[in-house]
Amino acid sequence: MLTKKSTVGTGVGRRLRSSAARLVGQTMDRRGFLKRSGLGVGAGAIASQLPYNFIGAAEAADAPVAAGAGDTVVRRTVCTHCSVGCAVDAVVKNGVWVRQEPVFDSPINLGAHCAKGASVREHGHGEHRLKYPMKLVDGKYQKISWEEAIEEVGDRLLKIREESGPDAVYWIGSSKHNNEQAYLLRKFVSFWGTNNTDHQARICHSTTVAGVANTWGYGAMTNSYNDMQNAKAMLFIGSNAAEAHPVSLLHILHAKENGAKMIVVDPRFTRTAAKAHQYIRIRSGTDVPFLFGLLYHIFQNGWEDRKYVEDRVFGMEAIREEVLAKWTPDMVEEACGVPEDQMLLAARTMAENRPSTIVWCMGQTQHTIGNAMVRASCILQLALGNIGKAGGGANIFRGHDNVQGATDVGPNPDSLPGYYGLATGSWKHWSNVWGVDYEWVKGRYASQELMEKSGITVSRWIDGVLEDKELIDQPGGKLRAVVYWGHAPNSQTRGAEMVEAMKALDTLVVIDPYPSATASMAAMVRKDGVYLLPAATQFETVGSATASNRSLQWREKVIEPLFESKPDHTIMYAFAKKFGWGEELVKNIKLEKDGHGWDEPNIEDILREINRGTWTIGYSGQSPERLKLHMKNMHTFDVKTLKAQGGPCDGEYFGLPWPCFGTPEMKHPGTPNLYDTSKHVMDGGGNFRANFGVERDGVSLLAGDGSASMGADLQMGYPEFDHLLLKKLGWWGELTDAEKAAAEGKNWKTDPSGGIIRVAMVNHGCHPFGNAKARAVVWNFPDAIPQHREPIYSPRPDMVAKYPTHDDKMKFWRLPTLYKSLQEKVKDISKEYPLVMTSGRLVEYEGGGEETRSNPWLAELQQEMFAEVNPKDANDAGFRNGDYIWVESPTKARLKVRAQVTQRVAPGTVFLPFHFSGWWQGEDMLKFYPEGAAPIVRGEAVNTATTYGYDAVTMMQETKTTLCRVSKA
Repeated sequence: MLTKKSTVGTGVGRRLRSSAARLVGQTMDRRGFLKRSGLGVGAGAIASQLPYNFIGAAEAADAPVAAGAGDTVVRRTVCTHCSVGCAVDAVVKNGVWVRQEPVFDSPINLGAHCAKGASVREHGHGEHRLKYPMKLVDGKYQKISWEEAIEEVGDRLLKIREESGPDAVYWIGSSKHNNEQAYLLRKFVSFWGTNNTDHQARICHSTTVAGVANTWGYGAMTNSYNDMQNAKAMLFIGSNAAEAHPVSLLHILHAKENGAKMIVVDPRFTRTAAKAHQYIRIRSGTDVPFLFGLLYHIFQNGWEDRKYVEDRVFGMEAIREEVLAKWTPDMVEEACGVPEDQMLLAARTMAENRPSTIVWCMGQTQHTIGNAMVRASCILQLALGNIGKAGGGANIFRGHDNVQGATDVGPNPDSLPGYYGLATGSWKHWSNVWGVDYEWVKGRYASQELMEKSGITVSRWIDGVLEDKELIDQPGGKLRAVVYWGHAPNSQTRGAEMVEAMKALDTLVVIDPYPSATASMAAMVRKDGVYLLPAATQFETVGSATASNRSLQWREKVIEPLFESKPDHTIMYAFAKKFGWGEELVKNIKLEKDGHGWDEPNIEDILREINRGTWTIGYSGQSPERLKLHMKNMHTFDVKTLKAQGGPCDGEYFGLPWPCFGTPEMKHPGTPNLYDTSKHVMDGGGNFRANFGVERDGVSLLAGDGSASMGADLQMGYPEFDHLLLKKLGWWGELTDAEKAAAEGKNWKTDPSGGIIRVAMVNHGCHPFGNAKARAVVWNFPDAIPQHREPIYSPRPDMVAKYPTHDDKMKFWRLPTLYKSLQEKVKDISKEYPLVMTSGRLVEYEGGGEETRSNPWLAELQQEMFAEVNPKDANDAGFRNGDYIWVESPTKARLKVRAQVTQRVAPGTVFLPFHFSGWWQGEDMLKFYPEGAAPIVRGEAVNTATTYGYDAVTMMQETKTTLCRVSKA
């Protein structure tokens, strides 16, 4: 919803103009925008829209100047917004970031940027940042020193720990941290003594990680954006890539130009849908009926890949029986609203144009049955034989720039880095890597039971404060302090209740380059006990970030930390010293002095520690040296295969996409497409992981004969490697004496030498994680076969009777969780709130939006929060396009937003973007922000009004299907 230029002079125009006057001046044309944002004409935001022969480097970039040559240097970094991983060359003169160029050599972004990427320089030099530490005093934020902040916050947290135990403090990490910082934070909270930690992945793709990992072994995107150019058909479901991942369209549209068929399934006609050959509008929350409806036609017509299924899939016959019995065309149409002819066409397109790929995002994951929806997508691809194939796969687009990496090695409440879990063996493995005594780490926890028990999820920290103490499954009871370390509260549901939780806390700490919505929400209801600490951006430090395709990229430091901000890992170490275990935190990590005399842990050493411990998912081969070499030689990598053709990285895949097995010296090239048996394991090939045992009910779970990776000495299915299997095969003697000593009694995941991996892969072409079948039936989930269950707040009481939700859970991630009892209570509430309320992304903003809405170049593009409403619903409610309206949910929270009357949404559906904050139920919250640190554009947060609902496996929040009503304001 673009505000017309003529509105400058109205309230919104004045607000934007006055907030950004010193930076923007007056309304600009395109040339002025590019010049002021640091982009040369012909590059950046418009690059992807120009014919290739019209794209050129910016005027002043005739020859990049190397570091140390004169006063101008070029630093190579990566955009800090979505997960595509677009590379940026930042031109720095006398320490000032003066200009940026999109990297044309990057095989990922090919010299393109979206609006957000084109303006990242402003993030590095933003005037709306948090400039120095502050605390809330009598309802107003006041400046304090860093020394005061560390002492006061540290004393408060230590007092809470002493009185209520370490679990009384909740640590919210960040998908904006680089891999090294995310990893260090998980180590940090482990030494604090709690698993009450989490980050953004919980509320974006936790259902993906759980569903995908439990299907075939690893919870990540199987292929890559680039590999989509090999697809013959593409199915997008719950993914609006054109706005959420704009530069991914480079590869998607190349595929389309090469003849690939494009299907978009969404309740809303998105910008991505505008590119599709077939657009299918489904009722929000009915992905399982739709996907199983496709499978109905695939099974009926014999379009499944029977040989592939026989050799590589467990349980597909049970799926067939379920689908043919329950998801006939009439049942599918009743549930999701899609007629048989559309279903048949989509199924035929996917079946007759193989390899075909599927893409999903938060439109599929953020539901109370998100895990079932994800697994239904996986099952569709297994039936078609598309997993482990170039051009096929499950291309799961992640959100934040490092949400993949932070999930892999960062602060998860149910696992240590690398998904090692919380069992004793996992703790002993990581204690060994950290060089600390396991008993000492155990002593940091209230008990061994709590040490090995999953913590509260970030989606539910509110209930960790507000729930009855007796119902919280931890001895200390309620949470008393929350540390928001790079996380936006407005991206979480139940915002109205969150404010009450903030009010009830003893202490609330925000560590962020921007104060985030936390600062204003807390100041609205508190007088004290809130601290704001300015973190540096990723442009003010170094480190690696993992793109959605699992490729790691190394960021150079562009500028020194601005104002009084400090890198996150520096802040971690300062608190660790205050807490008394600074030496243990950095036992294997050098300390360096920053420009102010503070100790900064060496990022390269942190990555090397990750390499030494994270064997499970292959974060072991990407040394700093290898990653830096890739960044300097981007031009040598093929843009479709990501494989280097000659040069110093010859034969490696760009960014060494994980798993990159073994030690860096083993030179594994990375894995471009997971589970691909057409390649040798030392060329990135693989097979499905043996992670679920060797048999089930007397049926083998190991893969069939001949389905192993190319060149493997074992061409049948086999279990994961350990010291016993190596001895049984007669391969133990191939270890060195030192490797034998380290590997004795270990498996491939805990062998600190990497010798088991080396012998299996290099000597015998076998995967260390075994060779098994993927699981179409996941017996350890609430629904072994994915079931459709209506959302708790459903617009269809008749469907609730047919497809009820789960039973309530009394102890689930330490908290009672409501399902059926609440659904029964509100089953008729659609009479009062008849419209489905759903949310999603915009191209202009990202995440919680404080950063991007503080950027004048982006604020110019989208100046107000809005709601898309169908003309029928608008007419019935008596308002027109551009009017202010109230959107009210069953929580009784009300949002005052502009109406965008459009047929992009069907009658009965209201769409709101989730990037806004700064208004609270009709009132501007400007007075509650620290002076000078409020975003330029403020608006209602949709999640102020979202309702209760959580996935029955992961605690993913429900954001896509709740209810509301609309009226003229």
